[in-house]
Amino acid sequence: MSGAAQSFVSSPVAGVAGDIRVPGDKSISHRAAMLGAIAQGTTEIQGFLEGEDCRATLAALVAMGVGIERLAPGQLRVHGVGLRGLKAPGRALDLGNSGTSMRLLAGILAGQAFDSELVGDASLMRRPMERVAAPLRLMGAGIRTRDGLPPLSIEGGCLLRGCEHALEIPSAQVKSALLLAGLYAAGPTCVSEPGVSRDHTEHMLEAFGVTVARSGSSASIAGPATLAATRIDVPGDFSSAAFFLVAGLVAGSAPLRIRDVGVNPTRTALIDILRLMGADIRLHEVTAQAGEPRADIEVRPCTLRGIVVPAALVPIALDELPILFAAAAVAEGDTVVTGAAELRVKESDRLAAMADGLEAIGVAVERLADGLLIRGGPVTGGVVTSRGDHRVAMSFAVLGARARSPIAIRDVQNVATSFPGFAETARAAGLRLEEAG
Repeated sequence: MSGAAQSFVSSPVAGVAGDIRVPGDKSISHRAAMLGAIAQGTTEIQGFLEGEDCRATLAALVAMGVGIERLAPGQLRVHGVGLRGLKAPGRALDLGNSGTSMRLLAGILAGQAFDSELVGDASLMRRPMERVAAPLRLMGAGIRTRDGLPPLSIEGGCLLRGCEHALEIPSAQVKSALLLAGLYAAGPTCVSEPGVSRDHTEHMLEAFGVTVARSGSSASIAGPATLAATRIDVPGDFSSAAFFLVAGLVAGSAPLRIRDVGVNPTRTALIDILRLMGADIRLHEVTAQAGEPRADIEVRPCTLRGIVVPAALVPIALDELPILFAAAAVAEGDTVVTGAAELRVKESDRLAAMADGLEAIGVAVERLADGLLIRGGPVTGGVVTSRGDHRVAMSFAVLGARARSPIAIRDVQNVATSFPGFAETARAAGLRLEEAG
Protein backbone atom coordinates (compact mmCIF):
# COMPACT_ATOMS: atom_id res chain seq x y z
CA MET A 1 0.00 0.00 0.00
CA SER A 2 2.89 2.32 -0.76
CA GLY A 3 1.99 5.94 -1.35
CA ALA A 4 -1.13 5.74 0.86
CA ALA A 5 -1.65 8.56 3.35
CA GLN A 6 -0.43 7.78 6.86
CA SER A 7 -2.72 10.31 8.54
CA PHE A 8 -5.64 12.68 7.99
CA VAL A 9 -6.34 16.08 9.50
CA SER A 10 -10.04 16.97 9.42
CA SER A 11 -10.98 20.57 10.21
CA PRO A 12 -14.29 22.18 11.18
CA VAL A 13 -16.60 23.12 8.34
CA ALA A 14 -20.30 23.84 7.85
CA GLY A 15 -20.44 23.61 4.09
CA VAL A 16 -21.11 19.98 3.16
CA ALA A 17 -23.40 19.98 0.11
CA GLY A 18 -23.51 19.18 -3.59
CA ASP A 19 -23.54 16.10 -5.76
CA ILE A 20 -21.08 13.20 -5.39
CA ARG A 21 -20.56 9.55 -6.25
CA VAL A 22 -18.92 6.83 -4.17
CA PRO A 23 -16.99 3.78 -5.43
CA GLY A 24 -18.66 0.49 -6.34
CA ASP A 25 -20.06 -1.80 -3.68
CA LYS A 26 -17.33 -3.94 -2.17
CA SER A 27 -19.54 -6.91 -1.27
CA ILE A 28 -21.06 -7.07 -4.75
CA SER A 29 -17.67 -6.59 -6.45
CA HIS A 30 -16.15 -9.56 -4.60
CA ARG A 31 -19.08 -11.80 -5.49
CA ALA A 32 -19.26 -10.71 -9.13
CA ALA A 33 -15.60 -11.57 -9.68
CA MET A 34 -15.79 -14.93 -7.89
CA LEU A 35 -18.93 -16.11 -9.64
CA GLY A 36 -17.71 -14.80 -12.98
CA ALA A 37 -14.55 -16.87 -12.49
CA ILE A 38 -16.42 -20.16 -12.02
CA ALA A 39 -19.13 -19.46 -14.63
CA GLN A 40 -19.21 -20.73 -18.19
CA GLY A 41 -18.40 -17.87 -20.56
CA THR A 42 -17.25 -14.27 -20.22
CA THR A 43 -18.68 -11.96 -17.58
CA GLU A 44 -18.55 -8.17 -17.93
CA ILE A 45 -18.41 -6.16 -14.70
CA GLN A 46 -18.99 -2.40 -14.63
CA GLY A 47 -18.41 -0.32 -11.50
CA PHE A 48 -16.02 -2.82 -9.87
CA LEU A 49 -14.43 -1.46 -6.69
CA GLU A 50 -10.70 -1.12 -7.25
CA GLY A 51 -9.76 -1.11 -3.58
CA GLU A 52 -7.12 -3.32 -2.02
CA ASP A 53 -9.60 -5.92 -0.73
CA CYS A 54 -11.19 -6.54 -4.11
CA ARG A 55 -7.80 -6.56 -5.81
CA ALA A 56 -6.82 -9.36 -3.42
CA THR A 57 -9.77 -11.37 -4.71
CA LEU A 58 -8.74 -10.74 -8.32
CA ALA A 59 -5.13 -11.71 -7.61
CA ALA A 60 -6.26 -14.99 -6.04
CA LEU A 61 -8.46 -15.80 -9.03
CA VAL A 62 -5.66 -15.01 -11.50
CA ALA A 63 -3.31 -17.25 -9.49
CA MET A 64 -5.82 -20.07 -10.07
CA GLY A 65 -5.83 -19.62 -13.84
CA VAL A 66 -8.70 -17.17 -14.38
CA GLY A 67 -8.19 -14.65 -17.16
CA ILE A 68 -9.21 -11.14 -16.09
CA GLU A 69 -8.95 -8.09 -18.35
CA ARG A 70 -9.10 -4.53 -17.01
CA LEU A 71 -10.82 -2.62 -19.81
CA ALA A 72 -11.04 0.73 -18.00
CA PRO A 73 -11.18 1.93 -14.39
CA GLY A 74 -13.86 -0.17 -12.70
CA GLN A 75 -14.56 -2.20 -15.85
CA LEU A 76 -13.50 -5.85 -16.00
CA ARG A 77 -13.90 -8.80 -18.30
CA VAL A 78 -13.71 -12.14 -16.46
CA HIS A 79 -13.14 -15.24 -18.57
CA GLY A 80 -14.90 -17.96 -16.61
CA VAL A 81 -13.30 -21.38 -16.32
CA GLY A 82 -16.41 -23.22 -15.17
CA LEU A 83 -17.22 -24.76 -11.83
CA ARG A 84 -14.26 -27.14 -11.86
CA GLY A 85 -11.82 -25.27 -14.07
CA LEU A 86 -9.75 -23.56 -11.38
CA LYS A 87 -6.11 -24.67 -11.15
CA ALA A 88 -3.85 -25.22 -8.17
CA PRO A 89 -2.17 -21.88 -7.41
CA GLY A 90 1.20 -23.33 -6.44
CA ARG A 91 1.49 -21.01 -3.43
CA ALA A 92 -0.56 -19.76 -0.52
CA LEU A 93 -3.17 -17.22 -1.60
CA ASP A 94 -2.50 -13.94 0.22
CA LEU A 95 -5.77 -12.08 0.72
CA GLY A 96 -4.33 -9.05 2.48
CA ASN A 97 -6.87 -7.49 4.83
CA SER A 98 -9.96 -9.03 3.21
CA GLY A 99 -12.02 -11.27 5.46
CA THR A 100 -14.70 -11.45 2.77
CA SER A 101 -12.19 -12.90 0.29
CA MET A 102 -10.98 -15.50 2.78
CA ARG A 103 -14.38 -16.72 3.93
CA LEU A 104 -16.06 -16.79 0.52
CA LEU A 105 -13.11 -18.39 -1.26
CA ALA A 106 -13.06 -21.05 1.43
CA GLY A 107 -16.49 -22.13 0.20
CA ILE A 108 -15.38 -22.31 -3.43
CA LEU A 109 -12.06 -24.01 -2.67
CA ALA A 110 -13.70 -26.66 -0.47
CA GLY A 111 -15.05 -28.21 -3.67
CA GLN A 112 -11.83 -28.18 -5.73
CA ALA A 113 -9.62 -31.12 -6.66
CA PHE A 114 -6.43 -29.41 -5.40
CA ASP A 115 -5.09 -28.42 -2.00
CA SER A 116 -5.00 -24.72 -1.14
CA GLU A 117 -4.02 -22.40 1.67
CA LEU A 118 -5.43 -18.96 2.49
CA VAL A 119 -3.39 -16.35 4.40
CA GLY A 120 -3.55 -12.60 4.93
CA ASP A 121 -1.99 -9.62 6.65
CA ALA A 122 -1.41 -9.41 10.41
CA SER A 123 -4.95 -8.16 11.04
CA LEU A 124 -6.66 -10.86 8.98
CA MET A 125 -4.53 -13.58 10.57
CA ARG A 126 -6.12 -12.64 13.93
CA ARG A 127 -9.72 -12.95 12.74
CA PRO A 128 -11.85 -15.99 13.68
CA MET A 129 -12.34 -18.56 10.94
CA GLU A 130 -13.85 -21.58 12.69
CA ARG A 131 -17.30 -20.09 12.19
CA VAL A 132 -16.91 -20.83 8.49
CA ALA A 133 -14.62 -23.87 8.71
CA ALA A 134 -16.82 -25.88 11.09
CA PRO A 135 -20.00 -25.87 8.95
CA LEU A 136 -17.94 -26.57 5.81
CA ARG A 137 -16.63 -29.69 7.54
CA LEU A 138 -20.22 -30.83 8.03
CA MET A 139 -20.48 -30.84 4.23
CA GLY A 140 -17.42 -33.08 3.97
CA ALA A 141 -14.77 -30.41 3.43
CA GLY A 142 -11.25 -31.02 4.64
CA ILE A 143 -10.39 -27.66 6.16
CA ARG A 144 -8.06 -26.78 9.03
CA THR A 145 -7.41 -23.61 11.01
CA ARG A 146 -4.68 -22.81 13.51
CA ASP A 147 -6.42 -22.57 16.87
CA GLY A 148 -9.44 -21.14 15.08
CA LEU A 149 -7.45 -18.55 13.16
CA PRO A 150 -5.87 -18.43 9.69
CA PRO A 151 -4.16 -19.84 7.77
CA LEU A 152 -6.98 -21.88 6.29
CA SER A 153 -5.62 -25.13 4.87
CA ILE A 154 -8.12 -26.73 2.48
CA GLU A 155 -7.80 -30.30 1.24
CA GLY A 156 -8.60 -31.00 -2.38
CA GLY A 157 -10.64 -33.90 -3.71
CA CYS A 158 -13.25 -33.98 -0.96
CA LEU A 159 -16.76 -34.96 -2.00
CA LEU A 160 -19.16 -32.40 -0.61
CA ARG A 161 -22.73 -33.20 0.36
CA GLY A 162 -25.51 -30.70 0.82
CA CYS A 163 -26.93 -30.29 4.28
CA GLU A 164 -28.98 -27.96 6.44
CA HIS A 165 -27.15 -25.28 8.42
CA ALA A 166 -28.74 -23.31 11.24
CA LEU A 167 -26.40 -20.41 12.04
CA GLU A 168 -26.30 -19.19 15.63
CA ILE A 169 -25.83 -15.57 14.57
CA PRO A 170 -26.64 -13.92 11.23
CA SER A 171 -23.56 -13.79 8.99
CA ALA A 172 -23.63 -12.99 5.30
CA GLN A 173 -20.04 -14.19 4.88
CA VAL A 174 -20.66 -17.60 6.48
CA LYS A 175 -23.95 -18.01 4.64
CA SER A 176 -22.25 -17.09 1.37
CA ALA A 177 -19.39 -19.55 1.90
CA LEU A 178 -21.85 -22.37 2.52
CA LEU A 179 -23.99 -21.54 -0.51
CA LEU A 180 -20.87 -21.34 -2.68
CA ALA A 181 -19.75 -24.72 -1.37
CA GLY A 182 -23.27 -25.93 -2.14
CA LEU A 183 -22.59 -25.31 -5.83
CA TYR A 184 -20.22 -28.30 -5.66
CA ALA A 185 -22.24 -30.48 -3.28
CA ALA A 186 -24.54 -33.38 -3.99
CA GLY A 187 -28.08 -32.44 -2.99
CA PRO A 188 -29.60 -29.32 -1.44
CA THR A 189 -27.72 -26.93 0.81
CA CYS A 190 -29.92 -24.82 3.07
CA VAL A 191 -28.74 -22.02 5.36
CA SER A 192 -31.07 -20.51 7.96
CA GLU A 193 -30.26 -17.59 10.25
CA PRO A 194 -31.88 -16.17 13.38
CA GLY A 195 -32.14 -12.76 11.73
CA VAL A 196 -31.50 -10.78 8.58
CA SER A 197 -28.10 -10.66 6.87
CA ARG A 198 -26.99 -9.30 3.50
CA ASP A 199 -28.42 -11.25 0.58
CA HIS A 200 -26.03 -10.17 -2.19
CA THR A 201 -24.90 -13.75 -2.78
CA GLU A 202 -28.46 -14.94 -3.34
CA HIS A 203 -29.08 -12.14 -5.86
CA MET A 204 -25.75 -12.78 -7.57
CA LEU A 205 -26.32 -16.53 -7.86
CA GLU A 206 -29.69 -15.84 -9.48
CA ALA A 207 -28.05 -13.39 -11.90
CA PHE A 208 -25.71 -16.22 -12.95
CA GLY A 209 -28.64 -18.58 -13.53
CA VAL A 210 -28.70 -20.55 -10.27
CA THR A 211 -32.09 -21.14 -8.68
CA VAL A 212 -32.18 -19.95 -5.06
CA ALA A 213 -35.15 -20.93 -2.89
CA ARG A 214 -35.87 -18.45 -0.12
CA SER A 215 -38.23 -18.60 2.82
CA GLY A 216 -38.02 -16.08 5.63
CA SER A 217 -34.40 -15.97 6.79
CA SER A 218 -33.36 -19.17 4.99
CA ALA A 219 -31.88 -19.73 1.54
CA SER A 220 -31.13 -22.94 -0.29
CA ILE A 221 -29.69 -24.17 -3.57
CA ALA A 222 -29.53 -27.62 -5.19
CA GLY A 223 -26.11 -28.84 -6.23
CA PRO A 224 -24.17 -29.47 -8.22
CA ALA A 225 -25.05 -26.32 -10.17
CA THR A 226 -23.82 -24.60 -13.33
CA LEU A 227 -23.33 -20.85 -13.68
CA ALA A 228 -23.82 -18.91 -16.91
CA ALA A 229 -21.80 -15.75 -17.55
CA THR A 230 -23.66 -12.46 -17.40
CA ARG A 231 -23.18 -8.69 -17.12
CA ILE A 232 -23.06 -7.03 -13.69
CA ASP A 233 -23.37 -3.28 -13.11
CA VAL A 234 -22.16 -2.67 -9.55
CA PRO A 235 -23.93 0.16 -7.70
CA GLY A 236 -22.19 2.58 -5.35
CA ASP A 237 -21.33 1.11 -1.97
CA PHE A 238 -23.87 2.00 0.72
CA SER A 239 -21.27 1.54 3.45
CA SER A 240 -19.10 4.16 1.71
CA ALA A 241 -22.07 6.46 1.17
CA ALA A 242 -22.85 6.19 4.89
CA PHE A 243 -19.99 8.51 5.81
CA PHE A 244 -21.42 11.23 3.59
CA LEU A 245 -24.98 10.64 4.77
CA VAL A 246 -23.81 11.61 8.23
CA ALA A 247 -21.57 14.43 7.00
CA GLY A 248 -24.49 15.98 5.11
CA LEU A 249 -26.76 15.69 8.14
CA VAL A 250 -24.44 17.09 10.81
CA ALA A 251 -22.22 19.52 8.85
CA GLY A 252 -24.33 20.44 5.85
CA SER A 253 -25.15 23.86 4.48
CA ALA A 254 -27.58 22.60 1.81
CA PRO A 255 -28.80 19.23 0.48
CA LEU A 256 -26.18 16.64 -0.46
CA ARG A 257 -27.02 14.05 -3.12
CA ILE A 258 -25.08 10.80 -3.46
CA ARG A 259 -25.63 9.27 -6.88
CA ASP A 260 -26.45 5.67 -7.80
CA VAL A 261 -26.01 3.94 -4.44
CA GLY A 262 -27.05 0.36 -3.71
CA VAL A 263 -30.07 0.44 -1.39
CA ASN A 264 -30.60 -3.28 -0.80
CA PRO A 265 -32.82 -3.36 2.31
CA THR A 266 -30.44 -5.82 3.98
CA ARG A 267 -27.83 -3.02 3.90
CA THR A 268 -29.69 0.20 4.70
CA ALA A 269 -30.56 -0.14 8.38
CA LEU A 270 -28.47 2.98 9.02
CA ILE A 271 -31.08 5.01 7.15
CA ASP A 272 -33.78 3.63 9.46
CA ILE A 273 -31.68 4.43 12.53
CA LEU A 274 -30.84 7.97 11.38
CA ARG A 275 -34.50 8.65 10.56
CA LEU A 276 -35.40 7.61 14.12
CA MET A 277 -32.84 10.23 15.22
CA GLY A 278 -34.64 12.87 13.16
CA ALA A 279 -32.76 12.71 9.85
CA ASP A 280 -34.23 13.95 6.58
CA ILE A 281 -33.12 11.31 4.04
CA ARG A 282 -34.81 10.87 0.66
CA LEU A 283 -34.39 8.25 -2.08
CA HIS A 284 -34.78 9.28 -5.72
CA GLU A 285 -34.89 7.32 -9.00
CA VAL A 286 -35.00 3.85 -7.49
CA THR A 287 -34.21 1.14 -10.06
CA ALA A 288 -32.74 -2.39 -9.94
CA GLN A 289 -30.13 -4.48 -11.77
CA ALA A 290 -29.37 -8.16 -11.09
CA GLY A 291 -31.89 -7.98 -8.26
CA GLU A 292 -30.05 -5.14 -6.50
CA PRO A 293 -32.03 -1.91 -5.94
CA ARG A 294 -30.16 1.37 -6.40
CA ALA A 295 -31.06 5.03 -5.98
CA ASP A 296 -29.80 8.56 -5.53
CA ILE A 297 -29.75 9.39 -1.81
CA GLU A 298 -30.42 12.97 -0.72
CA VAL A 299 -29.73 14.20 2.81
CA ARG A 300 -30.55 17.59 4.31
CA PRO A 301 -28.88 19.24 7.31
CA CYS A 302 -30.67 18.67 10.60
CA THR A 303 -30.22 18.30 14.34
CA LEU A 304 -30.07 14.65 15.40
CA ARG A 305 -31.36 13.41 18.75
CA GLY A 306 -30.04 10.48 20.73
CA ILE A 307 -32.02 7.23 20.81
CA VAL A 308 -31.82 3.67 22.02
CA VAL A 309 -31.09 1.88 18.75
CA PRO A 310 -33.61 -0.95 18.18
CA ALA A 311 -31.94 -4.31 18.69
CA ALA A 312 -33.28 -5.70 15.40
CA LEU A 313 -31.42 -3.03 13.40
CA VAL A 314 -27.99 -3.54 14.97
CA PRO A 315 -26.89 -6.77 13.20
CA ILE A 316 -27.73 -5.36 9.76
CA ALA A 317 -25.93 -2.07 10.45
CA LEU A 318 -22.68 -3.49 11.85
CA ASP A 319 -20.38 -1.99 9.22
CA GLU A 320 -22.06 1.39 9.62
CA LEU A 321 -21.92 1.51 13.43
CA PRO A 322 -18.61 3.43 13.57
CA ILE A 323 -20.12 6.33 11.60
CA LEU A 324 -23.31 6.04 13.65
CA PHE A 325 -21.18 6.48 16.79
CA ALA A 326 -19.74 9.62 15.21
CA ALA A 327 -23.24 10.93 14.52
CA ALA A 328 -24.25 10.13 18.10
CA ALA A 329 -21.34 12.23 19.39
CA VAL A 330 -22.98 15.41 18.04
CA ALA A 331 -26.62 14.42 18.62
CA GLU A 332 -28.73 15.90 21.40
CA GLY A 333 -28.89 13.47 24.32
CA ASP A 334 -27.70 9.89 24.76
CA THR A 335 -27.46 7.20 22.09
CA VAL A 336 -27.29 3.57 23.21
CA VAL A 337 -26.19 0.67 21.01
CA THR A 338 -26.14 -2.90 22.34
CA GLY A 339 -25.91 -6.29 20.66
CA ALA A 340 -22.78 -5.24 18.77
CA ALA A 341 -20.17 -7.61 20.24
CA GLU A 342 -19.31 -8.70 16.68
CA LEU A 343 -17.53 -5.35 16.27
CA ARG A 344 -14.77 -6.64 18.53
CA VAL A 345 -13.56 -9.07 15.84
CA LYS A 346 -13.56 -6.82 12.78
CA GLU A 347 -10.42 -5.21 11.30
CA SER A 348 -9.94 -3.86 14.81
CA ASP A 349 -11.93 -4.00 18.04
CA ARG A 350 -14.20 -1.28 16.70
CA LEU A 351 -16.02 -0.75 19.99
CA ALA A 352 -12.73 -0.02 21.76
CA ALA A 353 -11.27 1.98 18.86
CA MET A 354 -14.31 4.25 18.62
CA ALA A 355 -14.64 4.65 22.40
CA ASP A 356 -10.96 5.54 22.79
CA GLY A 357 -11.11 7.99 19.90
CA LEU A 358 -14.29 9.67 21.05
CA GLU A 359 -12.93 10.12 24.58
CA ALA A 360 -9.73 11.62 23.14
CA ILE A 361 -11.76 14.38 21.47
CA GLY A 362 -13.93 15.23 24.46
CA VAL A 363 -16.97 12.96 23.99
CA ALA A 364 -18.39 11.15 27.03
CA VAL A 365 -18.67 7.40 26.40
CA GLU A 366 -19.83 4.53 28.59
CA ARG A 367 -18.43 1.17 27.51
CA LEU A 368 -20.97 -1.63 27.61
CA ALA A 369 -20.34 -5.37 27.33
CA ASP A 370 -21.65 -5.45 23.77
CA GLY A 371 -21.97 -1.83 22.76
CA LEU A 372 -21.58 1.82 23.72
CA LEU A 373 -23.56 4.61 25.33
CA ILE A 374 -22.53 7.92 23.77
CA ARG A 375 -23.47 11.23 25.37
CA GLY A 376 -23.88 13.82 22.63
CA GLY A 377 -22.27 17.21 23.05
CA PRO A 378 -19.38 19.42 21.96
CA VAL A 379 -16.44 17.76 20.18
CA THR A 380 -13.20 19.47 21.13
CA GLY A 381 -10.81 18.04 18.54
CA GLY A 382 -7.46 16.39 19.14
CA VAL A 383 -5.55 13.29 18.04
CA VAL A 384 -6.98 9.79 17.54
CA THR A 385 -5.65 6.54 16.10
CA SER A 386 -7.72 4.37 13.81
CA ARG A 387 -5.85 1.18 14.79
CA GLY A 388 -5.43 0.59 11.07
CA ASP A 389 -9.21 0.30 10.62
CA HIS A 390 -10.57 2.08 7.55
CA ARG A 391 -14.10 2.60 8.90
CA VAL A 392 -12.82 4.06 12.15
CA ALA A 393 -10.53 6.43 10.24
CA MET A 394 -13.28 7.67 7.93
CA SER A 395 -15.71 8.13 10.83
CA PHE A 396 -13.37 10.51 12.62
CA ALA A 397 -12.63 12.29 9.34
CA VAL A 398 -16.35 13.10 9.13
CA LEU A 399 -16.59 14.04 12.79
CA GLY A 400 -13.80 16.60 12.34
CA ALA A 401 -16.25 18.73 10.36
CA ARG A 402 -18.22 19.35 13.59
CA ALA A 403 -15.31 19.64 16.01
CA ARG A 404 -14.22 22.91 17.66
CA SER A 405 -10.67 22.36 16.40
CA PRO A 406 -9.08 19.91 13.95
CA ILE A 407 -8.98 16.17 14.52
CA ALA A 408 -5.76 14.41 13.49
CA ILE A 409 -6.33 10.75 12.62
CA ARG A 410 -3.32 8.41 12.65
CA ASP A 411 -2.77 5.08 10.85
CA VAL A 412 -5.20 5.56 7.96
CA GLN A 413 -3.40 3.57 5.25
CA ASN A 414 -6.14 0.92 5.10
CA VAL A 415 -8.76 3.41 3.92
CA ALA A 416 -7.63 2.35 0.44
CA THR A 417 -8.89 -1.17 1.14
CA SER A 418 -12.51 -0.12 0.82
CA PHE A 419 -12.68 3.47 -0.40
CA PRO A 420 -9.97 4.51 -2.84
CA GLY A 421 -10.18 8.26 -3.38
CA PHE A 422 -11.94 8.91 -0.05
CA ALA A 423 -10.09 12.16 0.62
CA GLU A 424 -10.85 13.54 -2.84
CA THR A 425 -14.53 12.64 -2.52
CA ALA A 426 -14.64 14.18 0.96
CA ARG A 427 -13.23 17.45 -0.34
CA ALA A 428 -15.68 17.42 -3.26
CA ALA A 429 -18.51 17.21 -0.70
CA GLY A 430 -17.14 20.20 1.23
CA LEU A 431 -15.09 18.56 3.98
CA ARG A 432 -11.72 20.07 4.89
CA LEU A 433 -9.53 16.99 4.88
CA GLU A 434 -5.75 17.04 4.51
CA GLU A 435 -3.55 13.99 3.93
CA ALA A 436 -0.05 13.45 5.24
CA GLY A 437 2.39 10.77 4.08
